[in-house]
Formats: sequence, C-alpha cells, structure tokens
Amino acid sequence: MKDKKILIAGSKGMVGSAIFRKFESEGYTNLLSADKKDLNLIRQDEVENFIAENKPDQIIVAAAKVGGILANNTYRAQFLYENLMIQSNLIHAAYENKVDKLLFLGSSCIYPKMAPQPMKEEYLLTDTLEYTNEPYAIAKIAGIKLCESYYKQYGSNFISVMPTNLFGPHDNFDLETSHVLPALIRKVHEAKQNGDDYIEVWGTGKPKREFLFVEDLADAVFYIMQNVNASDLYDNDITHINIGTGEDLSIAELVETVKRVIGFDKATVFDTSKPDGTPRKLLDVTRLHELGWKHSTSLEDGIKKAYEWFVKNKTQG
Repeated sequence: MKDKKILIAGSKGMVGSAIFRKFESEGYTNLLSADKKDLNLIRQDEVENFIAENKPDQIIVAAAKVGGILANNTYRAQFLYENLMIQSNLIHAAYENKVDKLLFLGSSCIYPKMAPQPMKEEYLLTDTLEYTNEPYAIAKIAGIKLCESYYKQYGSNFISVMPTNLFGPHDNFDLETSHVLPALIRKVHEAKQNGDDYIEVWGTGKPKREFLFVEDLADAVFYIMQNVNASDLYDNDITHINIGTGEDLSIAELVETVKRVIGFDKATVFDTSKPDGTPRKLLDVTRLHELGWKHSTSLEDGIKKAYEWFVKNKTQG
C-alpha cells in the first residue's frame, strides 16, 4: 500500500510541498514530483510523456497558477489559459494511462459572488462569479467537471476537493501577487522593522474570510485519498468536497490577529479606494465533518508557524 507510486503535481509550491511532506510522514516511499523545474505542465506532450514513462498509481493535482486580487485581475488570460492547460493535461493523461485515482484541488472562488453563506457544494454554478477572479474560478470549475465527466463517461476514479483560503510555510509573500494573509504578514513585519506608525490595508476591512493552515489541508487530502472514491460522490449527485474550518473573521479582525502575533501595536489605515472582492467566503464543511475529518490548527497558531517560516526563509540577506 505505502509503496504506491503517487505523483504530486506542484510539489514545490505551498500546497504541494505540504501534501508531499504529509505522505512522507505517513511512510510512503514512492513519491513523484512534477513541478516547473521537472516538466512544463502547460505542454500536453511533455505531460503525456512524463505520465507514460513514470506510470504513477495515483495523481494529486496541486499545481496551479495562483495569486491574489491584483494578480487575478491583471493577468486574466494567463490565469485562465495556464490553469486550464495544467489540469486538462494531467487529468487526460491520467485517463490514458489508467491511473487508479486522481484528486484535483480547486478553490473556494468557484462559488457565486453572492452565494448564501456558508457555501454548500451544491451552490456551484447557481449564479454570477466575482469578476476579479472569474478566469481562475472558471478554470477550476472546468477541472471539477472534467473529473466528474471522466467518471461518468469512462468510470475513472477522479475526484475534486475545494479548499478555502490557505496559508503556511512556502507561501507567496510578494506584495504584488500574494493572497491577503501572507501579504499582511509581510506588511506588518516590515512596518515593525521600519518603525512605522501605521500599516495600510486594501479595502474597507469588512469582508469576511476563512483561513486553513496548509498542513491541515494536507492532512485532509491524505484522509480523503484513503477514504473517498468517485462513486461515493458522483453516484450521489455530489461534484466535490469542501475543505475548510467552517469559521471566518473580517479582514479587520485578521489584521489585528496578525499584528498581535508579530507584536506591532500601531494603527491600521484602510484604503477604501481599493476593491474588497467578495463580501464573504465561508465554506460549509458539513460533508467533510460527516466523513470524519476536522481541522486541528487554530488560526493564531497557524499564523505563528507561517510567520516563523517567513522570518527564517524570506528575511535573510
């Protein structure tokens, strides 16, 4: 069982590396890496040749082009094209090479902008998406439907999970392209280092968000790979499984939490000329809890671990 050959696509990124470490810690000895340095996942021929040569038993699709509001809205064509190609190449190659099981990781942005809260899996495709990350969301929805369709047409054991906002070691802390939490960690850290009197944050601070520590996500992926199959989902009209905490807080509250962890007690200035994005994004994780999994890392403890990693790896030199 633990000698299964498992390909983790995107294994150098925050999510993929956490999943890789989780499987290693569970005693899996035959893990394959597929990242930008290993092969170009956007190129169909390269992906097909890699899968045919290595013949993995299972594939976890954690590779994606990701970013925050600014990156999503600026590089719309890249976010749509690259994500469509990465997931389509891997999913189709998995089918062609009779891979036993595939798990595709999406994103909570697949849900409509004004979806009822918390967001249940069945709210998918019921209304209009948030415009700023629409290309990324459309790509992820296509990935969900690819997995479902390959099962319905070919019987492929391909399933999808939708994580909430993730953070942790190996996150992207670039202020131009990062998500809100790593951006805040860097902003607050630099403000403290510089002796600033305040930090500036985009938007009003009112939107509410849910955050999951990436090591908890890796644990959930491992659990689902052991316990859930395509027939459990699609035969019961379920398209995917939400992965989150079921708890959220406002951006203003998040800022105060980050400031508390880092030890910065100065003011926060909200730039209300900048967009807020979706008003609220909270996943309904009832199905996940019914399957027997629940997160174990509190938000504050997760931020402490993420900040420790940032200080050790991103602030030297």
